[in-house]
Amino acid sequence: MSGAKLHLLKLSVGSESLETLNEWQHIRIAENAAAGRGPIYTHVTRMWPRREAELLDGGSIYWIIRGSVACRQRIERLDERIGADGIRRCALVLEPKLVRTAPQPRRAFQGWRYLKPEDAPSDIGPYTPGEETLPAELAQELAVLGVM
Repeated sequence: MSGAKLHLLKLSVGSESLETLNEWQHIRIAENAAAGRGPIYTHVTRMWPRREAELLDGGSIYWIIRGSVACRQRIERLDERIGADGIRRCALVLEPKLVRTAPQPRRAFQGWRYLKPEDAPSDIGPYTPGEETLPAELAQELAVLGVM
């Protein structure tokens, strides 16, 4: 299904920076390992994406942090997860590596949205924990001005 790639766009609720997103994800990796699923990172969502095949054709989830797209992670697969309430959910299994992206301002929304490849911000490079990054407000202002 070459050329059909599609991405997801999602708010990283509670994240203040790439560092806090990375820390939160390491907690989820440890929880999955303790639950016998292996050391994988999953983000559980209520809805199952209808366009699954396109997402699995090299798609990523783009994380919005403090009003701007900040990074992405490749989607490896979708796993079924049944909650304690018996409701079927979708666990997005993500590559653990965070890839920094050019800042792209986005308004808040609930859930996730599909993102076409041509609308996705370009990659800047891999995120390395502890590295110096521009403050989110400055990166967003530079993006609005078209500098980044």
